[in-house]
Amino acid sequence: MSALIIGTVLALGALAFVLHPLFVEREPVNSSPKGSRVRAASEEALSALREVEFDRETGKLSDTDYVALKSEYTQEALTAMRAESQPEVSDATDDAEAIILMYRQRLRECAKCGPRPEVDANYCSSCGSFLAGACGSCGARITESGARFCLACGKTIAA
Repeated sequence: MSALIIGTVLALGALAFVLHPLFVEREPVNSSPKGSRVRAASEEALSALREVEFDRETGKLSDTDYVALKSEYTQEALTAMRAESQPEVSDATDDAEAIILMYRQRLRECAKCGPRPEVDANYCSSCGSFLAGACGSCGARITESGARFCLACGKTIAA
């Protein structure tokens, strides 16, 4: 008789454990503070670029100052926009989705065959074409086979 009672209690406990997620509401996932900070940084850099253009048009900036400020703010805007366009793993709704997103971020893609399953491949295993990579410093795409330096920032590309 005691075995029957213990078995019933265990079965009810297991049933409660399994059904608990169905009856408990999850909190809605809000946009992360990092995403809003990055968006604000890109808007700030674009605003600074517009102001530099306006100051040059109105004669407040010399040509040399304009070139220096424009290149500085353009670089800041590009960096902020690249960071904004990168998917955030923390935005994932569950652990499995976060793992899948991290795995996909590491994959290289062949222009002809699509994403390749080999993480460290430099050439496509199906057609043999070069798999474009990205500069670790500025994020610019590297499309040239055997490139040693980034065309955008000039930094040495890791082999």
